[in-house]
Amino acid sequence: MSAEAVTPPPTEPPIAPAEPSTFRKAMKQKRFVAGLGITLLLVAFVIAGPYLAPFGETEVAGPPFSKEGVLGTDYLGQDVLSRVMYGGREILLIALFGTLLGMVLGIAIGIVAAYAGGWWDEVIMRLNDVVLSFPQILLALLVLTALEQPTAWILIVLVGVSHAPRVARLARGVALGLVSRDFVTAAEALGEKRTRVIVAEVLPNMNAPLLAEGGLRLTFSIGFVGSLGFLGFSADPGAANWGQMIQENGLGLPTQPWAVLAPVLIIAIFCIGTNLMADGIAQVAQRGEA
Repeated sequence: MSAEAVTPPPTEPPIAPAEPSTFRKAMKQKRFVAGLGITLLLVAFVIAGPYLAPFGETEVAGPPFSKEGVLGTDYLGQDVLSRVMYGGREILLIALFGTLLGMVLGIAIGIVAAYAGGWWDEVIMRLNDVVLSFPQILLALLVLTALEQPTAWILIVLVGVSHAPRVARLARGVALGLVSRDFVTAAEALGEKRTRVIVAEVLPNMNAPLLAEGGLRLTFSIGFVGSLGFLGFSADPGAANWGQMIQENGLGLPTQPWAVLAPVLIIAIFCIGTNLMADGIAQVAQRGEA
């Protein structure tokens, strides 16, 4: 009797290794690591500053525009270093939450426009272009001048609304290249709801460009909130605010420059840190690694 041929059992295909996250890929970028380090140090400075400041937020430390203390005093004789250590809380919180709000609104608008297509896409994006045609600072000033005293939530909404149209354009552009892909078509053919297709199939493939845009929006938010403080619009006019410090101490610039230079420098360094992070993530997206 001839030996029967033995058929080997079918082997399962090898499991592909999981793709590293966008954050892990970005950590290989030197500029992202540098930006992350700068940003984290400044966030720690803002959080711990009020507990380590040598004087109180409104405590008089000497004559106005004197050289007493590490950075001298301001126009009221308050310690500049202490005011800088207290002055970042409002800017950081409003910039962070305003950026998050703007990203959520913009992503929702952009994805809905791309996924709906047709005349819905045209109507949504043309209205978006109308909002984009107005300067952001002008829209903010129109709203703030109509209010007696803006609250933190009003400033957050203004920052978020100012970001949403620009985020929407980016989100729509990225989503247009995804909504016609095979995996989206397959999910629709299986009867998946549109919201689930967007959340489970479209959004995960947009993370790198959206994270890069989020870093840029945060950079803009810091400067935007600082500019509003410079113009006198803050949630608490009596509290320390980096932008407001620049405006208050302008007259003493020739004799006591640190009262102006200190808040200017820390805002600039903050913006450099967040911008470096955004650049690092953008490099990951451009190389097609995300």
